[in-house]
Amino acid sequence: MELKTLIAPEHYNLASEIEKHFSDKFALLWQNESGETKTITYSELIKKANKLANGLTNLGLKKGDRVVVMSTRQIESYVIYLACLKAGIIISPASELLRAKDLVYRLNHSEAKAVVSDHDLIKEFDSIKESTPFLQFKIAFGQEVSGWISMEEIMAEGSETFRLADTLKDDYAFLAYTSGTTGQPKGVVHSHGWGYAHIRIAASKWLNISENDLVWATAAPGWQKWVWSPFLSILGSGATGFVYNGRFQPHKYLQLLQSHKINVLCCTPTEYRMMIKLDDLSTFDLSHLHTAVSAGEALNREVIDVFKDQLHIQIRDGYGQTESTLLIANLNVDEKKTGSMGQPLLEGFIEIVDEDGQPVPVNEVGTIAVRKDFQALFKLYYKEPEITAKSYRGNYFLTGDRASKDEENYFWFQGRNDDVIISSGYTIGPFEVEDALMKHKSVKECAVVAFPDAIRGNIVKAFVVLKEGFSGTNDLTKELQVFVKNLTAPYKYPRAIEYVETLPKTDSGKIRRVELRNSDAHK
Repeated sequence: MELKTLIAPEHYNLASEIEKHFSDKFALLWQNESGETKTITYSELIKKANKLANGLTNLGLKKGDRVVVMSTRQIESYVIYLACLKAGIIISPASELLRAKDLVYRLNHSEAKAVVSDHDLIKEFDSIKESTPFLQFKIAFGQEVSGWISMEEIMAEGSETFRLADTLKDDYAFLAYTSGTTGQPKGVVHSHGWGYAHIRIAASKWLNISENDLVWATAAPGWQKWVWSPFLSILGSGATGFVYNGRFQPHKYLQLLQSHKINVLCCTPTEYRMMIKLDDLSTFDLSHLHTAVSAGEALNREVIDVFKDQLHIQIRDGYGQTESTLLIANLNVDEKKTGSMGQPLLEGFIEIVDEDGQPVPVNEVGTIAVRKDFQALFKLYYKEPEITAKSYRGNYFLTGDRASKDEENYFWFQGRNDDVIISSGYTIGPFEVEDALMKHKSVKECAVVAFPDAIRGNIVKAFVVLKEGFSGTNDLTKELQVFVKNLTAPYKYPRAIEYVETLPKTDSGKIRRVELRNSDAHK
């Protein structure tokens, strides 16, 4: 694949990738836990998105405005995202797991003019006590909500035709937030042109999707991974997406794969790890599944081997970030390379570099880096020019992940360069958890690190110094865990808490998290 094939036309709107598949073919097959099913064709999806795009613009939203979207695995999620892209409105995805504290930051930092939310999820928005000076419209769907505009009503007034906004390839399309090591989450800006390159890299090369495939990507709306696969890769390829709106249960997932004869599966290492624990794994018929991929964190060799031995399926591990697209993957897996990250999907654009941004020799550990002119790289960290500048060394963007590469250009993952925690595919900044813990009356000091876990890859572990008069009991541990869940997204809570007398620090007073990760007590 040549670089020029990844460069979008100067005038380009990402929604056109989906619009070109306008037909009576099913775009989505939806099912919930109760077995209820719904379908929508490409033509129906596009017409609904047109009605909503008209409704949003009639309200006063225009090209370049930011909108925070909170939704679940529903057909409406696809309609909302497509409508916003068509109108040139910048989408800021918000997971249903976020709390009021998370949401008010995103609303104010992004200067969002509107929020679109499932009616079941508005509680956290209505719990916001702080001022949101930029927010003008609160739109709910699924049911009428007092004080909120009905999405269904504004759609009813809109036409089924809508002319694509005249966006440029460098115009902003998405503003996603990712956890950092210190301070608040960073806003990652992706352009319409990023999406053009992403579809051509991830959908065709990694996911191996064709128009005739039924594809199940399990990511939930609110995450960049949902934009990657369920939304852009599937609908941009003209395939049919399978959407399951239900809790993860390994047995249920395998039954769905079998009964629907899914052709392509994309899920997290944690989901695969839980599937291999089943005693009856080998009894499932997944012969229709021609491609199974994993992303979000490193996948261990055991999982790959079990799927291959019992189901004759080769899971293809992949690596990417919120700031980019799928960068490295095992495509035609060499038996000797099982357990590696694979090879860069675009040769010459992914390297292992040292602290000065210079490529390191073969088999030497360094930082995975992406060349500046890679077409599927983010534009910038929103309102953070200094952090954006610091993320580059020389000609490369530094991912923060460490690896080595061998003589055949296979990459081998070593771990994070910084303190960010990746657990079950979620990216968690230690600051967010520490900030919540410090608000509890018993906590004097704390530090949060990653702790290895067989199922989740890593879990969040907190080292806590208590104030005088408090004891580190099991009851206090449970209380602190619930306390954090109520303040921030629940997936961030510390699954393990260790009470200590002091925390290791540098001479300048900074906590040495690396020492905690490597301490005897932590092993």
